[in-house]
Amino acid sequence: MTQPDMNQLIQQAQQMQAQLQAAQQEILNSSVEGEAGNGLVKVTMHGNGTISDVRIDPQVVDPEDIDTLQDLITGALQDAHTKVSKLAEEKMGPLSKGFGNDALGGLF
Repeated sequence: MTQPDMNQLIQQAQQMQAQLQAAQQEILNSSVEGEAGNGLVKVTMHGNGTISDVRIDPQVVDPEDIDTLQDLITGALQDAHTKVSKLAEEKMGPLSKGFGNDALGGLF
C-alpha cells in the first residue's frame, strides 16, 4: 500500500473545511417560514434559530379559544424548526459524506 501524499491530504482537508464553513454561513444567512392552520399562522425563523416575524390571520383570533391560537403558533414554530433542520441537512449532508472511507486517502 502506498503512502498518501501528505500535501494533497492537507489541501483536501483545507478545501473541505472551507466548504463546511461556507455551508454553515449559508445556513445562518438563510431564513424559512413555518406555518400552521393552512397559513393562518406564519413564523419566520433564521438559520440560527431566532424568530424574526410572527403573522396571525385575524380570523383565527378568538378570545374564547386561546388554546387553538397557542396550538397554531406552536405548530408554526415546529414547522419552521423542521425546515431549518432540513436546510442544514441539505447543505451539510454532501460535505459530511466527504469524511467517509475514501476521504483523505482512506485514512479515516
